[in-house]
Amino acid sequence: MASIGFIGLGIMGTPMARHLQDAGHTVMTSKFSVRPRQELINNGLEIVESPKVLAEVVDTIILMLPDTPEVQDVLFGENGVHGGLGKGKLVIDMSSISPIATKDFARRIRETGADYIDAPVSGGEVGARNATLSIMAGGSPASFERALPLFKLMGKNITLVGDCGDGQVTKVANQIIVALTIEAVAEALVFASKAGADPARVREALMGGFASSRILEVHGERMIKRSFEPGFRISLHQKDLNLALQGAKSLGVSLPNTAATQELFNSCAAHGDEGLDHSGLVRALERMANHKVA
Repeated sequence: MASIGFIGLGIMGTPMARHLQDAGHTVMTSKFSVRPRQELINNGLEIVESPKVLAEVVDTIILMLPDTPEVQDVLFGENGVHGGLGKGKLVIDMSSISPIATKDFARRIRETGADYIDAPVSGGEVGARNATLSIMAGGSPASFERALPLFKLMGKNITLVGDCGDGQVTKVANQIIVALTIEAVAEALVFASKAGADPARVREALMGGFASSRILEVHGERMIKRSFEPGFRISLHQKDLNLALQGAKSLGVSLPNTAATQELFNSCAAHGDEGLDHSGLVRALERMANHKVA
């Protein structure tokens, strides 16, 4: 059984940490984290003073934080994880952040003698609750093998893509595909509905052909039923597409459809929809067409 420090006990982090507890691992957090839910405390969660102290007393540190600045602060800020590391420690960042920053973070962590893995996830809150997350890892084979038993408690599709940073690159690629497919489904349903066809029947017909996809199945239904309760918020997908566009600029790569889809997310945010599920992107197209999918 491992001693695990878990920083970032939010919507995703709480069920992930609970799976680790249920497997018998000792899970601790620091006062930097959001206030832990009572279920984790009742199940034995320990709370220490700072990320630095946490790194001193556990073997493995897992981060599940919103964005790059938060990860940087936890790792390298005052009383950060970096100050408590040494040989034999393992840092696993399961946040979705900048691949470029991740490579720098990994270098600095490795200089302490500790190992580093970036392991962003896909599957949302449902995947976190059901321990069915897809985990895209970047790190050394040895560190991946060490982390794998923990990953198996939180996810199902677990892949070592390459060295540090490659997990984040894979997550960005995932978010490009998901965003553009949501946008394509939204366009198709707005078009069909405004043309006078029943969008529910159009979707049903498309599900039997080459256009079938998990996004047409799940997000298409949400668009038709106007069910935009957040599973994965528009604001989070905006963040991920910003990472894609920033990375593309540094690489000299053009991502025109990613940029166009980000503009639709931006339009949603400008109209107060940033807290909706990302299937709510359809509302931006509906405003442009002056027509709701119905």
